[in-house]
Amino acid sequence: MAADRSRSEEAGHLAELLRQYQYEYYVLGHPSVGDLEYDRLLARLSALENEFPELKKPDSPTQRVGSDLESGFPEIAHTVPVLSLDKAYSPEEVITWMKKLPEGTEFSAEQKIDGISIVLYYEEGVLQHAVTRGNGFVGNDVTDNVRTIGSVPLRIPYNGSLAVRGEIYLPKQAFAAINQTLEVPFANPRNLAAGIIRRKQSREVASVPLEIFVYEGFFEVPPPDHKTVLEQLKEFGFRLNPHTEFMPAGEEALRRFIERETQNRLRLPYEIDGLVFKVSSLRDRDALGYTEHHPKWAIAYKFESPSGETVVERIDVQIGRTGRMTPVARVVPVEIGGSVISNVTLHNQDYIDMLELSVGDRVQVSKRGDVIPAVEQVVEKNEGAPIYRMPDRCPECGADIRISGAHRYCPDYNCPAQKRGRLKFFIGRDQMNIENLGGETMDFLIEKGFISSVEDIYLFDYNRLAEYDGFGEKKIALIRNGVEKSRKQPFAKVLVSLGIPELGPKTVSLLIDSGLNNIDLWLDAAKNRKKELFDTVKGIGSSIADSVTEALNSPEMMRVIEALRKAGLSFEAEKKETAVNVHFTGRSWCVTGSFDAFKPRDLAKIEIEKRGGRVVSSVSAKTDYLLAGHDAGSKLDKAVAVGVSVIDEKRFLEMLKEDQ
Repeated sequence: MAADRSRSEEAGHLAELLRQYQYEYYVLGHPSVGDLEYDRLLARLSALENEFPELKKPDSPTQRVGSDLESGFPEIAHTVPVLSLDKAYSPEEVITWMKKLPEGTEFSAEQKIDGISIVLYYEEGVLQHAVTRGNGFVGNDVTDNVRTIGSVPLRIPYNGSLAVRGEIYLPKQAFAAINQTLEVPFANPRNLAAGIIRRKQSREVASVPLEIFVYEGFFEVPPPDHKTVLEQLKEFGFRLNPHTEFMPAGEEALRRFIERETQNRLRLPYEIDGLVFKVSSLRDRDALGYTEHHPKWAIAYKFESPSGETVVERIDVQIGRTGRMTPVARVVPVEIGGSVISNVTLHNQDYIDMLELSVGDRVQVSKRGDVIPAVEQVVEKNEGAPIYRMPDRCPECGADIRISGAHRYCPDYNCPAQKRGRLKFFIGRDQMNIENLGGETMDFLIEKGFISSVEDIYLFDYNRLAEYDGFGEKKIALIRNGVEKSRKQPFAKVLVSLGIPELGPKTVSLLIDSGLNNIDLWLDAAKNRKKELFDTVKGIGSSIADSVTEALNSPEMMRVIEALRKAGLSFEAEKKETAVNVHFTGRSWCVTGSFDAFKPRDLAKIEIEKRGGRVVSSVSAKTDYLLAGHDAGSKLDKAVAVGVSVIDEKRFLEMLKEDQ
């Protein structure tokens, strides 16, 4: 049964009232109605939506409640920069950064919330996706869970596309109360909040008082500066941190802000782990640009790291897959910043010499950036003990070490430690991702002499494991299936998995896109020293070109590549589709309304883009098509007015079939 007009109007009126009450409660902190009245209105709207499902909209206030349906958290590519910030650990470092910028630059000074980074994507005023930071390029879609957070607007008065960056956090008081009920408590509010936001049932998330502060907006037509961006976001109903200030570049004002916020830190109802300083002018930001990892127009000042004192019991040397030797201090376990530290990397001999570190010394250990353990200084010497010296021979194979810069290396490619490192790297989740062939199984295979090089993974008869305890028929079948499945990994994955220094996923992608789309082109470029094929590609420097050239000219690397090629692995990138689709290739489409076959409607946009079409957010005389669903609204009126072809869902499905 469809809802009549009076029910539809009632639902609309209730939704508007509840949105206003939610804004007053979650964003302004000044509710105008009591809990009983709010609950009564919400229950009535929920009842109407249950009786007449067509009344339920994506931005309905009832979406705050969540559901019992389980979520799989698909991956979504970010369409705006989601980079980390450069770090400073003293006011002087911030001042040095500031002095490199143009004179008279205005800054924003903000608290760095210790929470979960999130990007909110809005289309035509409605929240479409909430995506975690992920690796900066792709994150997890946690929209259903984020919709339950009362301070996240589900609808805003803006008709274009808008991306908003923010930080989701759990207030200190709520963290303490929840942590008391847990059998295994969390170390800090951030970790607990991260666990909550990834719960599979959004109803569980709705029961936890998560909050958000937003701090950046990406408009289709950018305002002139960051101050205007924040003002616009506030007008749209987003929750901003009230401690944000704007100031001209100046040492005195900066030091005052840092001193005040450092003193006030413990009195805040939420955790902050530092401060952020950003250039306000968006034009100046564009001029300053980005490095591969962070914007040059911003810097994060990190508070003094948590620290503790402990004793160095011994120092071991680890050998990595490239032969690099890294000293690691084994210390008496000490709790720092909510975690227990027992191993601390010492980097290299120069670092040890700077500390004048000996076994038995009492040392101060900190967590730099609240994450990485580091020995900061020797507090009390173990009198008479010599400063630790790294060995002149590899502790694994006995080869004479090679020194390059600040680091020492084992030069023997066949060193057992390097072999182990290469094999475990190759099968890893971010490389070939060989399912059911984990680190422990690989250790066993190496120990028994079954596998000594990566090609052995594809040559070994895994049925031979049946004579060993722990390897039943089912487990062996799973390992075989994982190995076979990995043969289908694309060329880019295979290249990264070879473990060539400095050759990560992004670098491989850039070089393949530049035309090096099969391994023979790579080998020829390396053999004939055609460095220009590498270092003239934007984003690829001379050091990467040298590293790739040297590695590919190695007889052992050439042998491995040939063996893996014979094993059936892919050494050529798939050719991209170039077919012309008459309705889509080069055509601009605007999509509006809701659809029966495309829920969410982003699925329709994907169909357009993968056929070579371009999706725009607004209608103009230059738009080729308007795909109009139910409740198309003002965009339909404009399309008719300017003569744009209007396509309904039925015709759109026909066009998709025609252009297959």
